[in-house]
Amino acid sequence: MSRRIKRMNPKPRSRDERDDSRPHQARSAKKAGPRPGGKPGAKPPRFASERAERRPPKSALGKSALGKSALGKPALGKPALERSEPAKPVEALLPTKVQTVTVTADENNMRVDRFLEARFPGLSFSHIQRVVRKGELRVDGKRVDSKDRLEEGQSVRIPPLKLDAPKAAAGSLSEAAQKTLQALKEMTIYEDDDVLVLNKPAGLAVQGGSGMTRHIDQMLEVMRDAKGQKPRLVHRIDRETSGCLLVAKTRFAASHLTGAFRSRSARKTYWALVPGLPKPKQGRISTFLAKEESEDDTIMRIAQHGDEGASHAVTYYAVVETAGNKLTWVSLKPVTGRTHQLRAHMEHIGHPIVGDPKYFNIENWQLPGGLQNRLHLLARRIVIPHPRGGVIDATAPLPPHMQQSWNLLGLDATRFDPIENAPEE
Repeated sequence: MSRRIKRMNPKPRSRDERDDSRPHQARSAKKAGPRPGGKPGAKPPRFASERAERRPPKSALGKSALGKSALGKPALGKPALERSEPAKPVEALLPTKVQTVTVTADENNMRVDRFLEARFPGLSFSHIQRVVRKGELRVDGKRVDSKDRLEEGQSVRIPPLKLDAPKAAAGSLSEAAQKTLQALKEMTIYEDDDVLVLNKPAGLAVQGGSGMTRHIDQMLEVMRDAKGQKPRLVHRIDRETSGCLLVAKTRFAASHLTGAFRSRSARKTYWALVPGLPKPKQGRISTFLAKEESEDDTIMRIAQHGDEGASHAVTYYAVVETAGNKLTWVSLKPVTGRTHQLRAHMEHIGHPIVGDPKYFNIENWQLPGGLQNRLHLLARRIVIPHPRGGVIDATAPLPPHMQQSWNLLGLDATRFDPIENAPEE
């Protein structure tokens, strides 16, 4: 078992009077030093020094950052989740002669067979495989396989194609689909032409599973465009976790956003309620995690370096406010993105998240009256480079059951969040 908590230099921070539901805006890097109004000679901040932010200044946001605010009111961009007019038909639905087309930015990294499906919706799978196998389709003059990936700017030679009967254009949405679209609209906290950020409610799964009939991935079916393409999930959060969920509306955006997660350019902040008071009040948790499966459940256990299936996981945490010595509001910043990482790490240091059915195992612990026995974990904020420049910076409000707990415990959701000054790695 590996447990390492790095103690930081202590310094209390004053309250930040920002509105709880207002999305954060891009800012330039701040210099380390005393906060306005602070006392001369104060101690250095707890998280040593605030690193220069990687985000460009607000002026770099441009149109890409215009969408819907966390208040639910449309910003300067177009209204969220409006069903767009059907796209114009592909120029040559019945190509009778050889044609050469150029791979667009939206088609970058697309498989050859998917490229043909998107360009010619009526084309059968068997016909696609045949023209590729015979070498009739060429990319930059060379033969390719149907699973090869295309790059923006490449020239694709398309032979004469025999299409099946074109698919009927999608008519008006059914009543059930309209309700689903409305539900997605109500979840939306940011949207533009490439990106959608949803405030996923607790209890709604991101993807399907055994016996799962309703989940975000299935709901996104109602947003398919005229070419049959639907928005794509970029990452996942647990079913019982609420908050920011990033969705790509185009292949171009999906490629860039998944790359940002791989390179750890995405920054996520979570809020949680835990029993007791973590010591030190700010620190770093570094362990290895491995999946442990049983007939009834799957959990992540603390593992040793070299164990089969073990992956390194790093989380920064910070105490924001306490309710006596009974409960503490903590802010969490995962550096890595392992399954159940935050839940397993908080249990590892002896402060499992309130309402966690998998990792909360403190004997004889009583839930204070009035608090719901549900997972108190919120994907509070996500900051990630926008595929077309600027940044996406979205914030989700407390879900109803956590808002009730904050009210009962007298916690102030507008307090300054010290996790903002935590390191990036």
